[in-house]
Amino acid sequence: MLTEMTLGQFMPGASLLHRMDPRVKIILLFLYVVAIFLMDGHGSYALMTAVTLGLILMSGLSVIMILKSVRPIMWIILFTFIIHLFSTPGEEIAKILAFTMTWEGLDRGFLISLRLILLITASSLLMYTTSPLALTDALEDILKPLKKVGFPAHELAMMMTIALRFIPTLIEETDKIMKAQQCRGTDFSSGSLIRRAKMLVPILVPLFISAFRRADDLAIAMEARCYRGGTGRTRMKRLKVGKLDYYCIACFAVLLSGLAALTYLGI
Repeated sequence: MLTEMTLGQFMPGASLLHRMDPRVKIILLFLYVVAIFLMDGHGSYALMTAVTLGLILMSGLSVIMILKSVRPIMWIILFTFIIHLFSTPGEEIAKILAFTMTWEGLDRGFLISLRLILLITASSLLMYTTSPLALTDALEDILKPLKKVGFPAHELAMMMTIALRFIPTLIEETDKIMKAQQCRGTDFSSGSLIRRAKMLVPILVPLFISAFRRADDLAIAMEARCYRGGTGRTRMKRLKVGKLDYYCIACFAVLLSGLAALTYLGI
């Protein structure tokens, strides 16, 4: 069901990841993504998989709940695996019509699929362990140097956070509308592709109306609280990099060194 999607949700806690500075988490996630795209080799993938599993355990969150965030893109992962399986030249495993399955394609498809899973898992950990308010403040601080050239850092960070915050709400709203339409006899699982597309109209129309209504209510609430953007705005809790963050940065530096060594050795 749509309600099982966990994108954009924050899970309160007191784990190491929850207590880290959100700016450090965002920067380390960016470096993590870069490292995943640059690494190549079974040893590097094994190391990154072990590190990711370790982060999940340190977060205090359920592994099953984290893996739920991968479910919405499983068809993309499967498609990517199949494309590499049949398009990579090498030793033949089997032949289906005009398509040849190879061992090299099997290996490459597995690694690329694992790469996508690691990316989604790491991004989900950031969302699960960082509150929307902390995420907004962190993004604004990271983008603050761009204010000198007129870049609206605060407004962009606020827009991104609001969008992420309302994803679970819109998913829940969509699920309610679908159930209401099914109670009225609407069948979304049968018929041709064109008919199924037409069946989305009774869902999209009330969903858009609800989204615009929520946006209007949010705008009125922000205006009633005299919200005027980031100019002159203060914070009750200021972000501060502590010892824990420096330890995490040092550990990540060791990880990058290990990945560089594995890549250099071709492992």
